Amino acid sequence: MKYFSIFLLISLLFMACETNTTKEPITVNYPITKKVDTVDNYFGTDVKDPYRWLEDDRSSETEAWVKAQNIVSSGYLNEIPFRDDLKNRLEKLWNYEKLGAPFKEGDYTYFYKNDGLQNQYVVYRKKDGQDPSVFLDPNTFSEEGTTSLAGLSFTKDGSLAAYLISEGGSDWRKGIVIDTKTLQIVEDTLVDIKFSGLSWLGNKGFYYSSYDKPNGSELSAKTDQHKVYFHKLGTPQKDDVLIFGGKPSEKHRYIGANVTEDQNYLTISAATSTSGNKLFIQDLNSPNAPLITIINDTESDNYLIENVGSRLFIVTNRNAPNKKIVTVDAANPSPENWVDFIPETENVLSPNKGGGYFFAEYMVDAISKVLQYDYDGKLIREVKLPGVGSASGFGGKKEDIEFYFSFTNYIVPGSSYKYNVETGEYETYWKPEIDFNPEDYESNQIFYSSKDGTKVPMIITHKKGLDLNGKNPTLLYGYGGFNISLTPAFNIVNAVWLEQGGVYAVPNLRGGGEYGKAWHDEGTKFKKQNVFDDFIAAAEYLIENKYTSSDYLAIRGGSNGGLLVGATMTQRPELMKVALPAVGVLDMLRYHTFTAGAGWAYDYGTAEESEAMFNYLKGYSPVHNVKKGIAYPATLVTTGDHDDRVVPAHSFKFAAELQEKQTGPNPTLISIETDAGHGAGTPVSKTIAQYADIFGFTFYNMGFEELPNKVVLRTFKE
Repeated sequence: MKYFSIFLLISLLFMACETNTTKEPITVNYPITKKVDTVDNYFGTDVKDPYRWLEDDRSSETEAWVKAQNIVSSGYLNEIPFRDDLKNRLEKLWNYEKLGAPFKEGDYTYFYKNDGLQNQYVVYRKKDGQDPSVFLDPNTFSEEGTTSLAGLSFTKDGSLAAYLISEGGSDWRKGIVIDTKTLQIVEDTLVDIKFSGLSWLGNKGFYYSSYDKPNGSELSAKTDQHKVYFHKLGTPQKDDVLIFGGKPSEKHRYIGANVTEDQNYLTISAATSTSGNKLFIQDLNSPNAPLITIINDTESDNYLIENVGSRLFIVTNRNAPNKKIVTVDAANPSPENWVDFIPETENVLSPNKGGGYFFAEYMVDAISKVLQYDYDGKLIREVKLPGVGSASGFGGKKEDIEFYFSFTNYIVPGSSYKYNVETGEYETYWKPEIDFNPEDYESNQIFYSSKDGTKVPMIITHKKGLDLNGKNPTLLYGYGGFNISLTPAFNIVNAVWLEQGGVYAVPNLRGGGEYGKAWHDEGTKFKKQNVFDDFIAAAEYLIENKYTSSDYLAIRGGSNGGLLVGATMTQRPELMKVALPAVGVLDMLRYHTFTAGAGWAYDYGTAEESEAMFNYLKGYSPVHNVKKGIAYPATLVTTGDHDDRVVPAHSFKFAAELQEKQTGPNPTLISIETDAGHGAGTPVSKTIAQYADIFGFTFYNMGFEELPNKVVLRTFKE
């Protein structure tokens, strides 16, 4: 097998180097993927899994398969005649200074900045009257720019900072502590931190979360017993104190610890899945004080946002699907003692605090609305935002008089504003200088009916004066899960799509959080098909209203959105021309056996829990629903070899099934990025190259032959 793999790679390399000198479609010669007789039995039903061997990310055979697939994919993508033009345009548009909203720590004001094409943002700081200087430059962490800054936490006095790094995109982190005055590392690097913040207790040390390293591959083996530790500064990590978790009889997959701003309380959140958590509190001023239970079930989402002395302010969706803030005394914090502070409304609440006020951000049909309250619950004002879109920030320390917020939408690049908490006035702090004119585009929200009659909002963005002739290249993007909301935000790659004549459409599918817990639950477990139906109905709306047609429609989504794309293209393959599933959850019978996947059961259910659940999952699982004799859309599957959130085996198996069973001329490619994970921290250079491939693949398979103006696409095959 070893020698066969080497011969295969050499042959593919020569094939990939051949140049296509005609306008005939680019041909693809797929590697032969071996099949192994692997069978699982669920409730008396045998399920074949012939590509199970691709789950072994440490095997030489899997490595050879990845290399062979990448040679074929790069050979195809490199022959697309306008791929380099797209890459050049992406680089040009991307190359502008980007500045994050400042924040104060100790004597310094810190901010993130990217000069334009830097792979990672750099952290700068300055004192009043002084020029900024570099505090942390992640671009120096590795030669390839694949090690990223994944978290940063300061002590209350700002004299120490702990930061997390991710190598190759992995969710496993390393922790480093530095003296902020000298910038010197003060102790050995901590390892094996995962799904964790860093919360300081004075200057003594900090709380963090991790799993025990699994048996087998750390990139794919199951990790489902989370723990919270306290690391005392100056002591070895092996002596860190276990604070919570680790009981075999009580499994918690996601645990987080946080110290309140006044340093008086520790709160611990413990969850078995991505929805619902227990909540505990400990008085840090009393030696050996016990953890007091606030919530001891996982029926609701709860967290402490603020305290004034022993008065606690808790954000919850307990008996309030759209969330509210309640108050209670720390001595008796259970729900029967809660008093509404900011009651639930018809819109979903996402609050923040700063400057001695609460800022209640609401989603009104996925659009931001912000109200300012004092600590007595009195409404001070509605903050008049710069436009219709998404606001973020509105947070700072209690003593701050001014802080910063950001605003964006699909055609307006993100800008930051300095806000005065007393007057409610704000001024522009930073606005990007970018080679893109929002005035040339429009972004409109419509509502359409899904299969069962449910009204679903969708924002459609395109160049003004769009001709509704059914021939506009359209990118339909969706997610629909885990209570995550898709709100309007500018994205450079989408700007390139728009200026090339494209339509960009984003529906707010069930399963998301745009309308609270009820909307989320309508897209979970036995109701997951609602999400796919919503997405299909969005595509049908765009086609019926002549924005596009099936020949010019591409669908895209990542992670849970990758599942969305996989399920949609296998259920309705004729509906779209191109499918772009990224880092997708695609094997619904085995997703929970990898890394932290078992924690997703609230949304999906598992194949083992009941025969009905098994049959439902198998009924839409993309890997199990690729059929012989079907003409599937042109498909470019993308993933990363260091993705330990949604392991790449999902994408490997789906691509293998498609390559075996695809009928017709549409290509099925898989591009596996090396030293890349689930997306966070991906170097700019890799992102630009990836989107040149994605857009090049999409336009080419829609029949596009050239970029006449290097920007605007106009020529399509009829």
